[in-house]
Amino acid sequence: MEQVNERYLNFASRIDRLTLEQNRMTSTMPFIYPHFASMPDAHLGKGCAVGSVLPTLGAIVPAAVGVDIGCGMVAVRTGHSAGDIQHLDRRALRKAIEHAIPLSAGNNNRKVAVTAEPRIRILEEEAAAAGFDPAAYVSKWRLQLGTLGSGNHFIEVSLDENDDVWLFLHSGSRGIGNRIAQHHIKAAQAYCRQHGIQLPHPDLAYLVEGSEQFDRYINELLWAQEFALLNREEMMDRVVHQFTEWVGKPVDERERINCHHNYTAKETHFGKEVWLSRKGAIAADAGRPGLIPGSMGTRSYVVTGKGFALSLNSAPHGAGREYSRNAARKHFTYDQLRKAMKGIEFRDTDAFLDEIPGAYKDIDVVMEDARDLVGIRHTLRQIVNVKGD
Repeated sequence: MEQVNERYLNFASRIDRLTLEQNRMTSTMPFIYPHFASMPDAHLGKGCAVGSVLPTLGAIVPAAVGVDIGCGMVAVRTGHSAGDIQHLDRRALRKAIEHAIPLSAGNNNRKVAVTAEPRIRILEEEAAAAGFDPAAYVSKWRLQLGTLGSGNHFIEVSLDENDDVWLFLHSGSRGIGNRIAQHHIKAAQAYCRQHGIQLPHPDLAYLVEGSEQFDRYINELLWAQEFALLNREEMMDRVVHQFTEWVGKPVDERERINCHHNYTAKETHFGKEVWLSRKGAIAADAGRPGLIPGSMGTRSYVVTGKGFALSLNSAPHGAGREYSRNAARKHFTYDQLRKAMKGIEFRDTDAFLDEIPGAYKDIDVVMEDARDLVGIRHTLRQIVNVKGD
């Protein structure tokens, strides 16, 4: 941990100059209390770096939550072990999952699944209670529930250190959450212009608590966070079903963990109630279970929070990028990707070159930096990987 200035604590032993400068700029916002924290996996982001923990009094910066509102992880520890599945064709499972869950940006379900109907009713009721119509942002938002997306979103089958089988996936609020986020980032910029507020960067525009715009953002933000959580639950239920069909007997769920890493919540820190925005960070209160994925082809971790006060009870959300997507495509080769994925069943295509493990920070360094923030319960290694282009 390094105290960069009186309002900025950095938990990353490796952080590039541009991200450090962006974090210093963020830490100048006048409503931060008690300080801004940068996680071990921090890297450059829109307005506010990914890997940021921003506690605020009386205001929220929508870009500090991120455009994939509620993005996060869900994992299920099954009652199966490696010995139960070693004779089975993993390619068949991968293709079954790819058939059951729409992948890639813009891909929706063709119709609302029966399993999704109760979750959609919850979202309809919550939207009505919040006084907004999600269809004003995305007309077919219901068809997005149970869809993965692209980029670093994934579905994996993994084994832990005891050879127990885990089902693991990463996704968020899809197009509907993105539209809500983009709308309110622009609304915050308009609010700041209207009130003559000078900003160090336009994407650090904020909404002031008590204003109509603030209340609307909070209502729609919380709804999008719920959408993201239920989206992961819907997909995980489909993965469990496909795994059951593949193995030939029901999955005995021993544990299910579902956690956001792009969200805002009201929390109390250092004696005051704040709006705590975690953009690329998980909650790590003492005893709280959490998930920290590595990059494609590397390890992931099931962790328990330690409640480290100076990190604002937060921990990293993954490996964090070292190369941008464009830079990764220029720097790495398809052969390097295939070598990195040796022994893992995946869709063998150069479309995933920007997700090669080398494009990310070393997850072991990230976890070492986080040793005061979380304890490691399980270390997972992938055997099946599903991604969208």
